[in-house]
Amino acid sequence: MSSYYWVKLIHIITIIISFSLFFIRGYWVLVDSSRLDRPWVKVLPHVNDSILLLSAITLTVLIAQYPFVQAWLTLKVVLLLIYIALGMVAIKRGRAKPIRVGAWLAALAVFAYIVMIALTKSANPFGIGLTY
Repeated sequence: MSSYYWVKLIHIITIIISFSLFFIRGYWVLVDSSRLDRPWVKVLPHVNDSILLLSAITLTVLIAQYPFVQAWLTLKVVLLLIYIALGMVAIKRGRAKPIRVGAWLAALAVFAYIVMIALTKSANPFGIGLTY
């Protein structure tokens, strides 16, 4: 099997882990769980997301498609930054619980949009507003 296969597999696995960790941490914020203070909860997401980022960069090189060249990849990067910002508000920075919950739900929606873009390799995965 090619290196592309293995890098993509690692990328997909780390996406699933990243989403799962974010989802559960968001739930723990909702229920005011003390589990958020466990050391592994503070370290594991950063380790996983570092591997995720490395695999993403490797994939862009392997497929020779780059942000700011391909629109779909550019949009994924922009949405990733929005997802990270919303995640920070949801997990750490939001002062009031309604703000944290809203940021968590918005981040989940942005994540779903990123996945749709990745699956279709289109900046407009739903084809809304396009006329040719």
